[in-house]
Amino acid sequence: MEKTNFRDGKGKVYMTHPTKALHKFMMQDFVRMSSSSADTLFTPIEMSMSLASIIPVSAHQVITPCPGVTFTPYHAGHVLGACMYLIDIAGLKILYTGDYSREEDRHLVKAEIPPIHPDVLIVESTYGVQSHEPREDKEARFTNLVHSIIRRGGHVLLPTFALGRAQELLLILDEYWMKHPDLHNVPIYYASSLARKCMAVYQTYIHTMNANVRTRFAKRDNPFVFKHITNVSTTRGWERKIAEGPPCVVIASPGFMDSGPSRELLELWAPDSRNGLIVTGYSIEGTMAREILTEPEEITTVKGHTIPRKLSVDYISFSAHVDYSQNSEFMELVKPQHIVLVHGEATGMGRLKAAMQDRYKSRDEEIKIHTPRNTETLELTFRSERVAKAIGTLASKPPQPNDIVSGLLVAKDYSYTLLDPRDLRDFAGLTTCVVTQRQKVALGVGWDLVRWHLEGMFGQVEEGVDKDGIHTMRVMGAIDVKHTSEHELTLEWDSSASNDMIADSTLALIAGIDKSPASVKLTTNPHAHTHAPKHSHPHADVVDPVTRIQRLAWFLEEHFDSVELHMPEDMDEAEGSEEAREPALLVQIYEAEAVINLRTMTVTSTSDSLRRRVEAVLDMAVSTVSSLSEAFTAGVALTTEEAAQPGEGGKEKSGTPLPSIAEHAEDDSRSQAQQEDATADASMNGTDSKPEAQGGPSTEIGTAPNGSTSEAQSIEQGTGKEGQEGDGGDGDEDEDTVLEVHD
Repeated sequence: MEKTNFRDGKGKVYMTHPTKALHKFMMQDFVRMSSSSADTLFTPIEMSMSLASIIPVSAHQVITPCPGVTFTPYHAGHVLGACMYLIDIAGLKILYTGDYSREEDRHLVKAEIPPIHPDVLIVESTYGVQSHEPREDKEARFTNLVHSIIRRGGHVLLPTFALGRAQELLLILDEYWMKHPDLHNVPIYYASSLARKCMAVYQTYIHTMNANVRTRFAKRDNPFVFKHITNVSTTRGWERKIAEGPPCVVIASPGFMDSGPSRELLELWAPDSRNGLIVTGYSIEGTMAREILTEPEEITTVKGHTIPRKLSVDYISFSAHVDYSQNSEFMELVKPQHIVLVHGEATGMGRLKAAMQDRYKSRDEEIKIHTPRNTETLELTFRSERVAKAIGTLASKPPQPNDIVSGLLVAKDYSYTLLDPRDLRDFAGLTTCVVTQRQKVALGVGWDLVRWHLEGMFGQVEEGVDKDGIHTMRVMGAIDVKHTSEHELTLEWDSSASNDMIADSTLALIAGIDKSPASVKLTTNPHAHTHAPKHSHPHADVVDPVTRIQRLAWFLEEHFDSVELHMPEDMDEAEGSEEAREPALLVQIYEAEAVINLRTMTVTSTSDSLRRRVEAVLDMAVSTVSSLSEAFTAGVALTTEEAAQPGEGGKEKSGTPLPSIAEHAEDDSRSQAQQEDATADASMNGTDSKPEAQGGPSTEIGTAPNGSTSEAQSIEQGTGKEGQEGDGGDGDEDEDTVLEVHD
């Protein structure tokens, strides 16, 4: 860390509390052993400075080193403090086991199964498809072998690493010695200053060990305060003194016996057949521990001399790594999408991969297993589900099956929340912003002629006055067209993708009114006054329900030739069901019939193929005879409810379904009666001047929690609701309607 850019950046090192304590002793021992070498990696000062960068963590603690990344340690059972890590990166879950053991020994808990199934499992494959013998059997074989070597007057060498298996073997031997009084005069040594320092850490972190150790400690019996084991003083010539002394047991490091105390004792004891060597852990190719398992006649010393090998050699694995049965069981319990095998020999990894693939194939499970080489980049593809949590108003009423939940999706640190826009400030601490745009256009024609063209393009157009008394037309519930002066119109709308498109089309339509042939035809007759067009636009919304039904029938006749209209007054009340007494269109092809209910716009037929065909044609017919305002509404049209609740005026709606024709007949009849009684004072201006845009578009931005807009050309923070509540009429048909608008 001290010789790289790790410290210059934002790098962090996380260790469990026992690991941090052990790390200090192991690094000090490494510095001491490598101080004589010319290529020393780091100095004692650099090692001491690096300790300050280590952040201790506890098992099951959720750590967030940076936004979008979390990890959780779980007990790995390998050595004291060892953990596997479940890492979550933007929803992708990766479990990295490191070295782990699923066998609970005398002091460590076995590796845990995380409660979450990861997407990727990076797991060790140290033993490949090999299996360990049962723990009781190997402990009995180990103690019997040690006892037999002592009986024949020999010395027992147990090469192990200072951390992990050494403590486990000491616990086994100390317990065995207590049960056999005849061995009380036979000393047991552990020849490692590092092991002596680590023993203090083991005595401290009792609470991280298994129930057996914690129970003994609760009875004031610390299992790591040994009664028959001592640490040998590593003074000059201590190895020879032990070799020439009475029988004893020595646990010495390192486990591979390439150098250090274990190698020196091996060279001293190898020529004597009374002595015995027991290899208790995993050994790798090229080490003395692996070579001597072949029981060669001679071995080569560190200085290059050849000596005979007469001591007995045995192998009993107390390795803290999983075997095939433990590893395969763990993979099946974790259930990842991808398995990456690491920490193993190529042959063993290949056999483990083949064995696991056969197991998954027999159960029809598709799990991808990878065995990358060192430094090889592995690219994975996987399926990952992202879940959004509904809160606030949306969560107050649980959705039913097939319900569509609509809201605002808020993403933070790769977690997703779905909420109602009105809850944005309360739950997310955010405010909304509505951009209100205004565009002024020169008006060279009459107000009624503008309305006539807008109705022809968009269908029904609402007309009234805003809170300032300005004549206003609202197009598709989104665009307000205001008659701000005699020769000027102002378009005003809340900016959005759909509203901007409607505004563009409205502006283009108004700009071309004076050049429209229809406009010329309506205004060429000489007279002394102006008036509104006598006839509605041929493409405007159809008020008469009979006309709408007739147009639907025409469309259907072009496809099916024979279409009959059945009205309720033509039927006997006692005849047929209630559904049969509703207005309907009858489509007949040969012997098959289909009935279109004009109230519900549903199709019924005994022939499924005919029903599907009529439904498809009916959809086209409805979209053809409907205007834009009927088929699509970008905003919310003015209603009596809106006048009472002005805050609802800025929401967007898309794909509004066409109401049934029967409903239209009732609504349109009432609307037509009101239109006949109402008085229109608007007049048409017959000037032929060409409309010109005056000035550029002005943009207004207002910020408020619920989307309210501020006054023109200003930015205002507030808590008011969107829109302004107008002074609605009292229902008198002679008074102007008041529109709710954003100002």
